[in-house]
Amino acid sequence: MSKNDELSQTYIRFLNLVAAVRKLPSVPSLDAIEEKVLSGLGTAWADGRKVTVLQAMDMPSDTSPTTVHRRLKTLRQKGLIRLQEDETDNRTKFVVPTELTRAYFARLGQCVRSAAKA
Repeated sequence: MSKNDELSQTYIRFLNLVAAVRKLPSVPSLDAIEEKVLSGLGTAWADGRKVTVLQAMDMPSDTSPTTVHRRLKTLRQKGLIRLQEDETDNRTKFVVPTELTRAYFARLGQCVRSAAKA
């Protein structure tokens, strides 16, 4: 099997594992925009950045801020994010992950490991 075929198979295994995780009852269903917003937030959080609501609304450049704001509301309702007021300015709110989000990202990380091992 060529290196490209091997890598393709790894990626397909990863996609199948992610699809299985997304079907778990403990994982809220996400639409494509919610997934994109959550992934963008996850990248920022992994870099140690604090993300305000306004910054989050500008993160996916191909999605309108209004749409992102709506998705932030649904992600909050699903328990995947929460808003935390700034200690010095209560008008500023930061988007922070919940334990459910951390668990979801951990499951996706396990998918990467499992796909690569097979």
